[in-house]
Amino acid sequence: MDKVTVIGAGLAGCEAALALAKHNIQVDLIDIKPKNFTPAHKNPNFAELVCSNSLKSQRLETASGLLKEEMRILDSVVIEAAEATKVPAGDALAVERNSFSEYISNKIRHNKSINIITKEITEIPQDTGFYVIATGPLTSNSLAKNIEVFFGSENLSFFDAAAPIVDGESLDYNKVFWASRYGRGGADYLNSCLTKAEYERFYSELINAETVKLKDFEQTEFKVFSGCMPIETIAKGGYDSLRFGPLKPVGILDHNNKEKPFAVVQLRKENNRGTLFNLVGFQTNLKWNEQKRVFRLIPGLEEAEFIRYGVMHRNTFINSPRLLDNCFRSREHKNLFFAGQLTGVEGYLESAASGLFVGLNLARMLCGKKLQPLEPCSMIGALANYISCEANANNFQPMNSNMGILSPLTERVKNKQERYKQLANLAIDAVKRWRNNEI
Repeated sequence: MDKVTVIGAGLAGCEAALALAKHNIQVDLIDIKPKNFTPAHKNPNFAELVCSNSLKSQRLETASGLLKEEMRILDSVVIEAAEATKVPAGDALAVERNSFSEYISNKIRHNKSINIITKEITEIPQDTGFYVIATGPLTSNSLAKNIEVFFGSENLSFFDAAAPIVDGESLDYNKVFWASRYGRGGADYLNSCLTKAEYERFYSELINAETVKLKDFEQTEFKVFSGCMPIETIAKGGYDSLRFGPLKPVGILDHNNKEKPFAVVQLRKENNRGTLFNLVGFQTNLKWNEQKRVFRLIPGLEEAEFIRYGVMHRNTFINSPRLLDNCFRSREHKNLFFAGQLTGVEGYLESAASGLFVGLNLARMLCGKKLQPLEPCSMIGALANYISCEANANNFQPMNSNMGILSPLTERVKNKQERYKQLANLAIDAVKRWRNNEI
């Protein structure tokens, strides 16, 4: 039976390695630790949690709770370790981070099917062996440069500069309207027109809102990354800076009074189905609670449900809509798989889930069966489908788990909790079907 090389021993790499090993497939797990560390890592153990120690809500009707349950069904080591090392955190699942990493590291070190190799990989292997690349958001400069050469520089990003994404059903369509600017193209954007008073209130709150402090290594790199300036930074350039930038009131009339508005916010479809929208030009480093407070001042967004908040941080990721299929496999190089945040999934659990899915699916293939995608009515399947098919390849930004990316119900359910419950039940059934046909 073929051997698999997993590069990177973060959450995704550990999940992939152990999933393969459980099916008696030999694994070489390669990581730079403990000889070297990235700027964010300090613990010599694998699966280190570098930010929060929380894995978010456990409630099944939430996206993170549903994702946990799907991973639990697929025998995730991350969920197992989290349950074994959890600390009190209300309805969230939080862990003692050192014990959590140690738990997973011991699972790896004591598994006879896993051979640990400590070294830095500087280029994508060119042989015909099977590889899972899971080097994370802080992939080393040498490997990142090689990925640029391998796939083309336009297919690799080094900084996650994303605008907030909102649920289309939560918008007030009496205040936002479809239109094109300058009479060119179709009415592809939702528009929100602001009066002078509305703009002044929004502007004042924006420039005084609290921001997230970048890490030292991010501050250095962010100076180079000048293509996506945070909207709050633009605003601090002067009262009219937004009106000459992302809120420019040119080429459109207010749908109510047919007059030129004082300022305009545009929202663009984030997925093919048009259920998610991003705020155009609203890359931001505001704290999440501040984003919700300030951006809800925009007409039509008063009750907006934020599927993803804007972020600006160091995050190496490939252009998955161009490069990967919905099994996280390279479209061009069939022996090459990617997992974790390098693929454009965002978050601890999302990264781990992708590694788990890749490991199990690759084990399926090596046992003589075909790779099998997970249905997009499941959270893992929806994430894989989003980054490979649904996202815009020309403006790809990472995505976290959320109910908005799941396949919609056949009939509309107005009550959100009931809708989420039905979506969760469908997701769990889909994952069980996939598991039961697995190998």
